[in-house]
Amino acid sequence: MQFADIIGQQEVKQQLAELVQHNRLSHALLFLGKEGSGSLSLALAFSQYVVCEKVNGKNTAIQAGPSLFGDPQPQISNLNPQTDSCGVCSACLKAQQFVHPDIHFSYPTVTKKPGEKPIATDFIAEWREFLKLNPYGNSFDWIELIKEKENSQGKITAEECNDIIRKLSLKSFESEYKILIMWMPEMLGTEGNKLLKLIEEPPPNTLFILVTENEAQVLQTIVSRCQLVKIPALATRDIEEALISRNKTEPAIARQVAGVSDGNYREALQLVQHAEEDWQSLLREWLNAILKTGPVAQTKWVEEASRLGREKQKQFLRYFNHLLEQAIHYRIMGERLNIGEKERDFAERLNKIAGIEQQQAIIEELDRASYYIERNAHGKMLFHALTIKLYHIIQDKTVFLVN
Repeated sequence: MQFADIIGQQEVKQQLAELVQHNRLSHALLFLGKEGSGSLSLALAFSQYVVCEKVNGKNTAIQAGPSLFGDPQPQISNLNPQTDSCGVCSACLKAQQFVHPDIHFSYPTVTKKPGEKPIATDFIAEWREFLKLNPYGNSFDWIELIKEKENSQGKITAEECNDIIRKLSLKSFESEYKILIMWMPEMLGTEGNKLLKLIEEPPPNTLFILVTENEAQVLQTIVSRCQLVKIPALATRDIEEALISRNKTEPAIARQVAGVSDGNYREALQLVQHAEEDWQSLLREWLNAILKTGPVAQTKWVEEASRLGREKQKQFLRYFNHLLEQAIHYRIMGERLNIGEKERDFAERLNKIAGIEQQQAIIEELDRASYYIERNAHGKMLFHALTIKLYHIIQDKTVFLVN
């Protein structure tokens, strides 16, 4: 994977290239980025950049020198700093297929049989498939791909740590560097202490790239030994352009989805799949049940919402959050806010039933509900509780959202 294959993140790409160009590359990097920001893709592209023969000036055309038969001396093509891997040398071709012998991977695994002690290489075929088809995926997508039991939990095991130590103690095969990409080190428990000495005093030309979504959940003894590389959420414009060019999404849908996705390209892809869902009608029914039609309608709506499934429930709450944010922006900017007529009308109605403080309180409740949904909260109980909370937040208002 090349930097050119990654959505946005131009400043981070430049920063990573300069680490190599200026010989400021630390032996351990911690890539910190929210879900859907492309942190894993950046780690893959950076590892390819490090092993690229052209970047390192080791391609055969450059080393050949003048011909014995009087042909002109080959031109050195990398006098200027190389800001991306070439994509055509032997090292790049192997890295693109995730088979380069000096780029190793570590990631959460699941136990398929009682007493089994899995390591990452047991799942390498599935891992390569995952990277090719879903490079912006999250740990849920990965565990769903490899699990056999319904409640399987992903973990980086002590046996995996031992295997990492074994791999990195060997000499590199082809590249100057040996590279380990560890995805989701937050799933590494106290077993991670096995790696401390290796990370602190690695063999020569060994590079650790840890990719995390939550720095606080990574062992602090590991974090303290790494150079932090912060990866921001994707810009709305970058997501919109990527949906149109890569996913062949209709421009109108891409624009709407990009605004709701909160810098998360994975979420944007999920939203596109359900773009036909009429979330606004569902939201209107909910608010009318809360403010107007009473407990019977609320119970009926909660039954309907509980059958949506976890992903759709999260998307619905995210859509509601997006409309609340638009309502706050519309309150401040008025007609200058560039949104569609349908969203503008709904924003006006939301502003009538709730002030800014109430809207912010609702946003916090929706965020909390999304957090619990991700952790398998009971859908019916969650939406019943959320309905009661929203009623108490906006109970003094009397304007209803009707067609």
